[in-house]
Amino acid sequence: MEQINFQQTIERLKDTGFSPIPNVVQVTVPDAKRVLWAGIRYFTGENARWLPEYEEVAEWLAGNEGRGLLCFGNCGRGKTLICGKILPLVLNHYCRKVVSCYDAQQMNADLDAVKQKHIIYVDDIGTENLSVKYGEKRLAFAELADEAEKKGKLLILTTNLTIDELREKYGERTIDRLRAITKTVLFSGESLRK
Repeated sequence: MEQINFQQTIERLKDTGFSPIPNVVQVTVPDAKRVLWAGIRYFTGENARWLPEYEEVAEWLAGNEGRGLLCFGNCGRGKTLICGKILPLVLNHYCRKVVSCYDAQQMNADLDAVKQKHIIYVDDIGTENLSVKYGEKRLAFAELADEAEKKGKLLILTTNLTIDELREKYGERTIDRLRAITKTVLFSGESLRK
């Protein structure tokens, strides 16, 4: 019996929409730590402070290995500033990528449109309600995580919840997917807001 050539078979089936190997988004920003620090200084001015967790974000920016970013932890540590303001600008400038930005409620309200995007930032996951469309109840974020894993979408996420609280809200299956498709960075310590 003839042996299968997986690469040839995948190529042959591409026209059908079958794609067992997702087309993941690669991010590589030269001198990522300096670039991230410049963004933080731009938005916070003389109040700028480099926190230990920013080091991990800079490592992700330097080479994400096809994975997204999940920043979780305490309020006021710069998660939304970095993920919602700085990263979209940096990815556009250095990688020519457009980040589609939503808060959790927007994701919930228009999930089907959000799922069409390839690079998606969602602020404050875990705060959204159950999505109901035409009487059908949907777990919007769980659907988005599933879609991201299957289709290689890049997720950039922020939350004030812990991983255990996310697990309680979305279930082990979704958290397992997030672990596979994102780098998690814990933001801990006192709020920088004054």
